[in-house]
Amino acid sequence: MRTVDIHSHLLNPNVRFDRLYDKVTIRFFAKKLGADPAQLQTDPYGTFVSSMAQNIAQSKYLENACIFGVDSRLDEQGREIDRDNTVCAMTSDVLEVAAKHPKQFIPFMSINPRRSNALDLIDEYVAQGCRGAKFLQNYWGVNLNDERFTPYYEKLKSHNLPLIIHIGSEYSIDSDARYERANMLKLPLATGVTVIAAHMGLGRINHKLCFWRNLSKNPKYFDEDYFTILAMLQQHDNLYADISAILVPLRARALRHLSQQTGIHHKLLFGTDYPVPYTIRFNTHDLSSAESQHIDSIINPFDRYTEAILAYFPKENPLYTNYKKVLINQ
Repeated sequence: MRTVDIHSHLLNPNVRFDRLYDKVTIRFFAKKLGADPAQLQTDPYGTFVSSMAQNIAQSKYLENACIFGVDSRLDEQGREIDRDNTVCAMTSDVLEVAAKHPKQFIPFMSINPRRSNALDLIDEYVAQGCRGAKFLQNYWGVNLNDERFTPYYEKLKSHNLPLIIHIGSEYSIDSDARYERANMLKLPLATGVTVIAAHMGLGRINHKLCFWRNLSKNPKYFDEDYFTILAMLQQHDNLYADISAILVPLRARALRHLSQQTGIHHKLLFGTDYPVPYTIRFNTHDLSSAESQHIDSIINPFDRYTEAILAYFPKENPLYTNYKKVLINQ
């Protein structure tokens, strides 16, 4: 079985892993993500790109991966007000990396719709090889149902480009929770653009007093947006959803339930959200200790992620071939 990772990230070329959070992450997860901790400290960006490309090339399961950055946060006049030092890579950076590793990466664009030249940039990036678009509108503070953005969605549709929209929790970057809910899909879907709801609307901390409910495998404690997306997948022909970052504990608890929703499996897409770290042995999935230990021993991070997903979605499942329905722009 071979597939495409529909959801992976490039980091800011100026990334430095010098924050306390970064140092802790590197210390515990760098090797699990297929990179050398010491090299990440001395050459963060170069090491990240080369190790990611190498892991994809050596993967047992991946053909390649769709890779994207995150555009800057802009004000209403289109002026830059923030560019996160870790997450914000520009589309030009993505195209440069994809040109160096064409067999490993499929470039996607990230264009804040507040840019005055956003529509021209879409044309420009399509001409340079981008095959999709990615929004992190909760970081941008942008309401995707603003009618001003209709021409943007129509432009994507004219190029047959899928639009990946973050739906669900976000903890790696400052964001506005109002703009990460399932209702953000309404206008993009209405314009006819192919939409991919990322992360299945999972991962919120909804129960602060009874925190264990946020980790419970009982569906009655799952996120409301998760069930909204399940319903919308059946209602909208142009809506898909990816399972990226579903191995983090706040989301992994829903894996068994999702695997049983066979009526929408033809609308699900495989994705990892690399380099978001995840655990196998200490998690909320229902894999046995022996299964978890075996999967955890797999060195390649993409194969380790895939092996965990295969335990719920066997290799014959359409999850692994649905990318062909959305990556139609050549």
